[in-house]
Formats: sequence, structure tokens, C-alpha cells
Amino acid sequence: MTQPHHLTRADARRVAVRAQLLAADRPTDVLDVVRHLTVLQPDPTSAVAPSADVVLWSRIGSDYDPLELRDLVDQQRLVEIRGFLRPAEDVALFRAEMDEWPGRGEVPQWREGVRQWAEANEAARQDVLELLRADGPLPASSIPDTCAQPWRSTGWNDRRNVQMLLSVMAARGEVAVSGTERREKLWDLASRVYPDTPAVPSAQARRIRDERRLRALGIARPRASERPGEPDDVGQAGEPAVVEGVRGTWRVDPTALDQPLDARAALLSPLDRLVLDRKRMTELFESDYQLEMYKPAAKRRWGYWAMPVLHGDRLVGKLDATADVRGGVLRVTALHRDVPFTAAMAADVDREIDDLARWLELDLLIAS
Repeated sequence: MTQPHHLTRADARRVAVRAQLLAADRPTDVLDVVRHLTVLQPDPTSAVAPSADVVLWSRIGSDYDPLELRDLVDQQRLVEIRGFLRPAEDVALFRAEMDEWPGRGEVPQWREGVRQWAEANEAARQDVLELLRADGPLPASSIPDTCAQPWRSTGWNDRRNVQMLLSVMAARGEVAVSGTERREKLWDLASRVYPDTPAVPSAQARRIRDERRLRALGIARPRASERPGEPDDVGQAGEPAVVEGVRGTWRVDPTALDQPLDARAALLSPLDRLVLDRKRMTELFESDYQLEMYKPAAKRRWGYWAMPVLHGDRLVGKLDATADVRGGVLRVTALHRDVPFTAAMAADVDREIDDLARWLELDLLIAS
């Protein structure tokens, strides 16, 4: 049995920061970055810029051109699977599970209910396939609702029949997102979006995905709370580790151990993988953060889309900024400092804020 690696919190943070390509040695190629990170979460919120673009800017810097990402999507070199952009070659790692949907053996009751609902609407499924075959790609709003049995729930999906049917068909690998039009997803036959690659057997595919996710995260729990689309845990990938002052065991990428961190400052999207698992963030970085865009303004501590501020291996604050494209300014309302800034830290963070404004091609306006 492999003995666990013993890490301090600082050790673990350095592993995580390097794994997320947030060290001083910046990458330059967009596709290579996404391949390493394994996923990029598209999100239409543009308080500063779309999250996917902010994630790439925070790695590459102001040389990053958002058109590069759009081109990769248009060329279908990046495709959407389970709500995340992924390299097209990764389709092979999901095909077996698509073919086996809703899963082998006994499946959770909720998923069995979805399967029964889909079977009751088989005629509507065929209608969607026929329409897309003839006229696709199409937004969901252009697809008629011919479901015989409406979708019922107590949540926000109640009676959104077409959207739910498309999500089931996407899980089965029958349809896929081919792009966007006026911020609405365009749907097409998966055979016209995904590369024609053979499926990797599901157990092997899960192991590969776990290994690649660990390389991207550096250190992660073997089991974590379930997150739709892309897990935060890594199974038995890597090697066991314990982190001083933190309960339980972790899995760590052994190739990432004992390497120095050439530190820098970075402004992160709230959906950045370094901070998206808030429990891991709290345990390793001892930092508190919540995305407050859904809170009333009077109840926000840090701002509508406050950006976590990384310096070296520590999360040191939050930047409350808004891109006013029409006014031509990046408006910085506040820089919330969680720790005292040294002069060097302040200079590093200020450079990143200047770089953000330069990348957005906006003048910087800092509230007095």
C-alpha cells in the first residue's frame, strides 16, 4: 500500500496553482490550455467578460484574443459536452456512457423517471431528429413542442418540454450544441458536430477522465459532492496525500510535487476551477467566497461578480469591477483586501487590473 504524501497547506496550494497554469510562466496557445484544463465553462454573464474568456485571459494575458476561442468552437475543435467546452477528441471518453444512458444496472430513481418520461415522448424525439436533419442547427425556441407528456417538476424546468427533451437527447449522444446565436444555443445532430471516433469503454474512460482532471487540479478529493456536468473528485487517480490541518485524505499528482512556484498575481473568474469547488478552496486556501450576483445589492459583501484575487499561492482578496463597454471604461468599485498587502503585492495586483482594462480595450476608472 502506497504511503500518503504529507503536505502543508502551502505545499498543496502551490501544487494546485501550478496545475491550473497560474504560475508566472504563461502559456500561449488557447487549445493547449483547454486541453490541459480539460474543461472550459461557457457562461453568458458578462459583468466583466464571459467567464470562459476571463479564464483564458488569466492564464495567457492580454495577448489572448476571444476570437481564437470562437474560431475553435466554430471549427468544432472544441465541443460542448455536459455543459462544458472540451477538446473534440474527448468525445471518445463519453461515447460509451452516451450509448449506455441512463446507465448500466440499477440507476437512481430520478434518472429512471427521466427515462420513463423520454419513452413516453418517443414521437417527439423523432420529430426533433427529423427537424434537425432537415433544417438544423436550430435554437430550442424554433423547435415545436410535440411532447405527449409534459415535464413536471417543482423547479424552474417545469413544462420546459423541449429543453428537457434536448438535454436527454444530448445525454444519449443524439444531438449536440453546435454554436450560439444571440446568446441562444444552437442544436444539431451530434453526428454533424462530434468527430466520428470509436468509444473508449466506460470504465477505462472514467479512469482517464479522473487522471486528466487530477493533472488539471493538482490535488483533489477522491470523492466530493456531485456537481452537474463535471465532477470535482478524481477517484483513485494519482497517489494518496494528507494535508496538515485538514481532515481526510486527498489524491495528488505525484509529478507536481516538490516543484517551486514562480509566483504572480491573477484575477480569476468566479467560475475558475481553482475556486469553483468552494469546499476545497476553503480547506486549502482558507479563503471565503460566494458568487453574489443572485443576492440583492444591499446584501452583497464583495460585489455582483467579484473576481477572486490570487497572489502566489494565496487568495488575498476580491475585485469588484464592471466593464461598461458603452461608456468605454472598466469601472473598479472596490478591491477588497483579505490580508494586508505589501508594496510588492499591491504593485502586482495593480498590474493585473491594468492588464484587464487593456485586454478589454477600456479605460480604467477606479472609484475614489
